[in-house]
Amino acid sequence: MNKKNVAYLQIHPKDNVLVALRDLSEGESIGFGGKEFSLRQAVKAKHKFTLNPMLKDEEVYMYGVLVGKVNEDLLEGTLLSTENLRHAAEPFKLAARKLDWERPDVSAFEGRTFQGFHRSNGTVGTANHWLVIPLVFCENRNVLTLKTALEEKLGYQVQSKDYSNEVDHLIERYKAGASVDDLLNLDLSAGTINQEQKRLFPNVDGVKFLNHDMGCGGTRMDSDALCGLLAGYITHPNVAGATVLSLGCQHAQASILKAEILKRDPHFDKPLYVFEQQLEGTEQDLMQKAIKATFSGLVQADQLKREPAGLDKLCIGLECGGSDGFSGISANPTLGYISDMLISLGGSVILSEFPELCGVEQELSDRCLNEEMAERFMQLMKVYNAKAEADGSGFYMNPSPGNIRDGLITDAIKSAGAAKKGGTSPVTAVVDYPELANQKGLNLLCTPGNDVESTTAEVAAGANVVLFTTGLGTPTGNPIAPVIKVSSNTKIYEKMADIIDLNCGTIIDGEESIAEAAHRILDYVIQVASGEIKAKAVLMGQDDFIPWRRGVSL
Repeated sequence: MNKKNVAYLQIHPKDNVLVALRDLSEGESIGFGGKEFSLRQAVKAKHKFTLNPMLKDEEVYMYGVLVGKVNEDLLEGTLLSTENLRHAAEPFKLAARKLDWERPDVSAFEGRTFQGFHRSNGTVGTANHWLVIPLVFCENRNVLTLKTALEEKLGYQVQSKDYSNEVDHLIERYKAGASVDDLLNLDLSAGTINQEQKRLFPNVDGVKFLNHDMGCGGTRMDSDALCGLLAGYITHPNVAGATVLSLGCQHAQASILKAEILKRDPHFDKPLYVFEQQLEGTEQDLMQKAIKATFSGLVQADQLKREPAGLDKLCIGLECGGSDGFSGISANPTLGYISDMLISLGGSVILSEFPELCGVEQELSDRCLNEEMAERFMQLMKVYNAKAEADGSGFYMNPSPGNIRDGLITDAIKSAGAAKKGGTSPVTAVVDYPELANQKGLNLLCTPGNDVESTTAEVAAGANVVLFTTGLGTPTGNPIAPVIKVSSNTKIYEKMADIIDLNCGTIIDGEESIAEAAHRILDYVIQVASGEIKAKAVLMGQDDFIPWRRGVSL
């Protein structure tokens, strides 16, 4: 779609709706496929309208798949909404393998390398972090105490905007007798920026302090999964070692964590220091031992330096959040093209967010390398949706109010666009949370659609870079893996330039093809993976970390 001034689009020849690429007026003439009609209502950009008259319960297709059924008779040119369209998706079953795919031209990237941190198990990190982790929420305070003691002294305090000047200004005006209206209209644009401090350990990108609300008091399944998730972070190629704080009596035992570490890396040899408060005694004893261990671990981590690595050592997590009606047309298919490029170069990608694969199960299961893998994917989808429905919230309730306002009015519409991130290559692994998903090729990882839970899980599964598309804007990041934000439209890219790295609105604007955008973004990924560019989420210290409770989360 590399054409300027296009007002509407049919995504797939099978589709019986059109997508508005700009705001369209009521009565505006539409010409498509040899027919002309007028719009019955105004249609905002990103929203859909009918191409033909439709009878009640008739099926609506987008991206070539079933995405809903109409609730009433509709004329052509009618705006689709939550009132006249309901969710519907095709049933799925085991079928023949469909493993042919559209290999892109990767000649421009053959032989390219990035500068990464090589680990003894053969993986390569795009960063070099030390972790401080609580095994149970009881240790969150102690982790934060360590953060206060270490972060600024070692030069890892995040460079960020200091808003204290704004508060001082408000206090001054209030004392001078300013009214509420005066205070609300006061210009507070004079904030300062803290300068990044010089690091004591230049080859260590950060000391990351993770907090969570799990480890005890919930189900054993959740605490075991937490240990698996934390093991995924400790063994991650972006991590040099870890300090772990345990209370001692909780469900998430240190022995379970260590077993999960060995499950992921049988020859694990990173520095790992585990302290149990109930064994150590006073907080002072615990803190002093943890500080000494962490400092000595950083000394060891600083010995490692970046060295060249092939692009086959990249494992990219594919994520979307704050999606809009353009996400499935611009940013997501661009990530799909990058996915196919990286896989052609021998790398790995992870597609997750299972509630946002509803309606495309047949296509993805058909792309699985073998029937056993396809059966596992379908079973994970069925079990997950059944749990959601048992709690009165099936996959059909996944779209958020923001999604709906911007044109994603059924889960199947949202899913069909979200799945475009996975490209066209065969599925080489189907993985349940919180297992590793770093096989060469396309990995399907069962996670919620929740942005932070899913990103947290993708990184634990092995993603050393995350590409995150957004149409509405979202500040999500990750403690150890750079999260690169890609906008679906130019307006949000320009409006939220402080949190969004790259723009795919150029595709909607007719300035760039999907292939051209993919080449541009992959080149940026290589620079981020090499430490030459910092992603906006890294610069802003967006270290979001939320483990998934295996109850229902969409």
